[in-house]
Amino acid sequence: MVGLDVNPPPSVCEEVTDEIKFPPTNLYSDEPPLETDFHREQIDLLIRLLKYWWRDRPDFYISGNLTVYYNEQQLKKRDFRGPDVFVVLGAEKRDRRSWAIWEEGGMYPNVVIELLSSSTATVDRGAKKQLYQDVWRVPNYFWFHPETMEFAGFDLVNGRYEAIAPTDTGWLWSRQLSLYLGIHQRQLRWFSTEGQLIPLPEEAERQAKEQAELREVQAKQKQERLEAFLRRREAACR
Repeated sequence: MVGLDVNPPPSVCEEVTDEIKFPPTNLYSDEPPLETDFHREQIDLLIRLLKYWWRDRPDFYISGNLTVYYNEQQLKKRDFRGPDVFVVLGAEKRDRRSWAIWEEGGMYPNVVIELLSSSTATVDRGAKKQLYQDVWRVPNYFWFHPETMEFAGFDLVNGRYEAIAPTDTGWLWSRQLSLYLGIHQRQLRWFSTEGQLIPLPEEAERQAKEQAELREVQAKQKQERLEAFLRRREAACR
């Protein structure tokens, strides 16, 4: 009779599975609170605008002050990054707790925007810029200071960042999004290829209402002119 071990040795498959270490999944964001109301409102504004402008597109993700986990080693060292605003093209349009590169098919952001402050400006212009250029390979990187209005942008060309030349209006072109970024009333806003200020839903509703009222006034004036013309002609025929 063959004796049965109380704790039989693990199978080969079990041994192999035990040796494989999978990266953690469904991680929560780990970003500190935003420094000022200016920063929070600017982040929310850029996100709301692009979501509204691209409301019919299913293939992009935009978020802000959300942690991007880009490898397990950096996760252990707590050396991950949370851009103030970032856009990923070709991504599933859904809510997330964080952006973990290994859960997203290896996709990094196509566009990153950092909002400068007295405590972060040096890092944003230096260490973060280097990271986005050399490791993340972000095609478009912008920074903006909500208080001093400092504004700059960069294209990744042959592995190096080159400054984007501003237009006559001071806007910077994002070749990734085919949109301009520019300052409007001391806030960073998106502009279309035709130079149209991309509106918020409430702004678009107000514009549509104003245009409808204008058309109504013009139609009324046209009708009044026609009636006046007919009265004059009738009077002349008497």
